[in-house]
Amino acid sequence: MDTFRFTEPGFLRSVRLFLAIAGAITLIAGIVLLIWPAKSAVIVTGIFASYLIIGGLVYLGLAVFSGRGGGWVRAGHVVLGLLYVVTGVVAFANLSAATVTLAIIVAIFIGVSWIADGVVALSLMGHDASRAWTLLYALLGIVAGIAVLLSPLYAATVLWLILGVSLVALGVVQLVRAFTLTQAEAVQTPDVLI
Repeated sequence: MDTFRFTEPGFLRSVRLFLAIAGAITLIAGIVLLIWPAKSAVIVTGIFASYLIIGGLVYLGLAVFSGRGGGWVRAGHVVLGLLYVVTGVVAFANLSAATVTLAIIVAIFIGVSWIADGVVALSLMGHDASRAWTLLYALLGIVAGIAVLLSPLYAATVLWLILGVSLVALGVVQLVRAFTLTQAEAVQTPDVLI
């Protein structure tokens, strides 16, 4: 067995390279989201539509070529496959409308989730040690959820911009980490026997 040491210069270079590449990709993605928010949202929708078409074709392939499962399983695969493919094709037919629709659906999901989280927090209030913090959390969740539901497209736009700012900040920090990583920081793990 060979002993691999995390102190080797090659390992440190690899870690730095990984951090630099990940940081650069994150930074670029954040900048793209901030400079071209509508275009980047359309690209994300296009990727999602591609996923739907590919997933639909996989389901159709399972229905036709899979030897397992009975008639109901195959019928389910056909229905899902057709639904996915049709949805993907419709999304590609009008990417702008699909982007707006997807943004509204995601925002509504977030709003409903926040309201549900607030209601669950309220239901657990008798079991929490800090009722004031639980009540505050529950009320904030419910109010934020209602605010998102009242204007889902605006909420989606704000959340998209927050995502862009977050990606820029994370990318910059990751790049700084890549260029300032020292030998001592890379040696936080024991040797590994290979």
